[in-house]
Amino acid sequence: MRQDLTHILRWIQPRARVLDLGCGNGEFLALLRKERHVQGTGIEIDEASITEAIGRGLNIIEQDLDAGLSNFPDQSFDVVVMAHALQAVHFPDQVLEEMLRIGRECVVTFPNFGHWRCRLHLSTRGRMPVSRFMPYNWYDTPNIHFCTVRDFETLCRHRGIRILGRDMIGGEQGASRFARSWPNLFATTAIYHISR
Repeated sequence: MRQDLTHILRWIQPRARVLDLGCGNGEFLALLRKERHVQGTGIEIDEASITEAIGRGLNIIEQDLDAGLSNFPDQSFDVVVMAHALQAVHFPDQVLEEMLRIGRECVVTFPNFGHWRCRLHLSTRGRMPVSRFMPYNWYDTPNIHFCTVRDFETLCRHRGIRILGRDMIGGEQGASRFARSWPNLFATTAIYHISR
């Protein structure tokens, strides 16, 4: 399981009502059900992932996040999670607003495109980086919006979004200490616990 998902567990209370946006194959929701006994629902658009998640016995809705979340009433979930999908939606600010409308708290994770390796690769090679962490070329990437830690915190400040907690992953062993001290430069993945 991805490292950002294991970090999120501490922010989800037992028996919480959880909505997982872009839930993929449901691996994380299954873990939440097992470890936290949550009432979980997932939203996914990829048919193969939906089939696999339903095979795990999960409640999955096929829905495009860019079409909005108007089918959910205000404050209908305790926690709304969107892990590694914010950068792949067309209107991330609107998706965040909808998450905060339907959830009391939200957890968002995203790749930090301000990481020093991205900067170095772009400045020395003049091309978008391709790595184990970001294995896509510029033309086939699902990432539409390239966001940094500083960009996200600025958006939160402008939209009146409270940051309840944050965690940074540095990628390599021991790198998380640098990621927590200088997140915009050393974090490969940013994890935010937010609310209104």
